[in-house]
Amino acid sequence: MKILIATEKPFAAEAVKRIQQIVENAGMEILLLEKYTDKIQLLEAVKEADAIVIRSDVIDAEVLNVAQKLKIVVRAGAGYDNVDLQAATARQVVVMNTPGQNSNAVAELASGLMVYAARNFYDGTSGSELMGKKLGIHAYGNVGRNVARIAKGFGMELYAYDAFCPAEIIEKDGVKALSSAEELYETCQYVSLHIPATVETKNSINYALLNKMPKKAVLINTARKEVINEAELLKLMEARPDFKYLTDIMPDNDTEMKEKFPKRYFTTPKKMGAQTAEANNNAGVAAASQIVDFFLKGNTKFQVN
Repeated sequence: MKILIATEKPFAAEAVKRIQQIVENAGMEILLLEKYTDKIQLLEAVKEADAIVIRSDVIDAEVLNVAQKLKIVVRAGAGYDNVDLQAATARQVVVMNTPGQNSNAVAELASGLMVYAARNFYDGTSGSELMGKKLGIHAYGNVGRNVARIAKGFGMELYAYDAFCPAEIIEKDGVKALSSAEELYETCQYVSLHIPATVETKNSINYALLNKMPKKAVLINTARKEVINEAELLKLMEARPDFKYLTDIMPDNDTEMKEKFPKRYFTTPKKMGAQTAEANNNAGVAAASQIVDFFLKGNTKFQVN
């Protein structure tokens, strides 16, 4: 079996070493494609692959059609919207993610962005504290639970809404479960966003929802760019000079946002949630282990298609 590691943004060298050990100890072969600059390179590399590990790399119908030997794709991370699930299913290719491996890294970033917002981007002016403030966690999955854990240390009041997570699971962690997104946003000064990009959620974070937030509202987005209605967010920030937006997914209207709201808007230059040595290592190793387990034992536990 040939396992291709195709990463435009490579794993850390230590992670690659551990992935190679896992694969070779199982009697399989590693193929490595790192820092590639053209899709043609990926198309050529996948021709011989029985499995592929990716990060933010796009696996679409064109790639799948070329990869005639391919049986499994594992996205090292939680999100998998960079893989065409319909095309993969049509080709009988299993698609998996590695849930939970990046969760602490993303949660720490979200928490750091909250502190950055509260302290006015460290501009020398008097800011505020997080203690006693109401934090709404929109989607209570692996990342949301880690955000709650960290926020307890700040002494924040914690609320969450998740359409798919039972209230008793949320409240077992000392977090108040709310019954709707509208209730979450109208209750909390801070909201940390962790919903996936789906047909239902794309553009769902809009003017009407955000305008429900109390004065001095702060929205933190370490989820997906597509869930934000960017035009309506811009309109809201024009209407509400008290509103701050911080994200690690640069919006399409970044230049305009920076020009209009330099002290209320912040974005990292690229998606940073999983950009830690620990998360990089954990997700890559988990992906390799899942592939080996799939081929040796038929384990499809983390299949998403």
